[in-house]
Amino acid sequence: MTTLGMTQDRDRTLQKPMRRRSLVRQVLLTCGILSSLLYVATDAVGAMRYPGYSFTSQAISELAAIGAPTKALVDPLFILYGFLALAFGVGMFREAGAGHRALRMTAVLLIAYATIGFTGFTMFPMHQRGVGSVASDFPHMVLTGVLVLLLLLTMGFGATALGRRFRVYSAATLLTVIVFGALTMPYPARMEAGQPTPGFGIIERILVYSFLTWVAVLAVALLRRRTPATLSAS
Repeated sequence: MTTLGMTQDRDRTLQKPMRRRSLVRQVLLTCGILSSLLYVATDAVGAMRYPGYSFTSQAISELAAIGAPTKALVDPLFILYGFLALAFGVGMFREAGAGHRALRMTAVLLIAYATIGFTGFTMFPMHQRGVGSVASDFPHMVLTGVLVLLLLLTMGFGATALGRRFRVYSAATLLTVIVFGALTMPYPARMEAGQPTPGFGIIERILVYSFLTWVAVLAVALLRRRTPATLSAS
């Protein structure tokens, strides 16, 4: 009886840190879903609170532009999105361990994307259309280009992190982002000149929401796996 009691006590002692690690794992991976939901909600609420804002023809960045009436509202929410995305990246890195290079690289790229995103956009916001110039908004443009590159690399490495179905889905999402990213190229110059940009809001949101959906799907896929070891068997 004494031996049995000692064994049970030892088992309970071992189970506590395992449950704690499992809880931390679930919280960090769930942040991937929450980050995407928060970004979409922030975009929607910001657009509704901005008098005269056009969801179909104006950029998401205009909600946080210098002088925008919604800047004080959306800035903290976009920063929170960055922290949630960062937490998901950390969760992915932990999930990958030392034996899954593709997932580990995906995590590193997502951490870089989140960190540069929520620090960069607070330091280099764009001006409202027609107020700034190419020179004044150049840092914002460079930052956007860097983030798009990180976004593409994240999906590129992430495509190989799981099974065949996720690889096909990732390839379709990556193609969508590239195509719609190319379609946005003529618009920044029109924005700087204060000209109308019909369709720009829809094009940009298809691009951004495609990536956000991909992140949420990746988070769900990782949460459904019982142990990190199963990743290498995909």
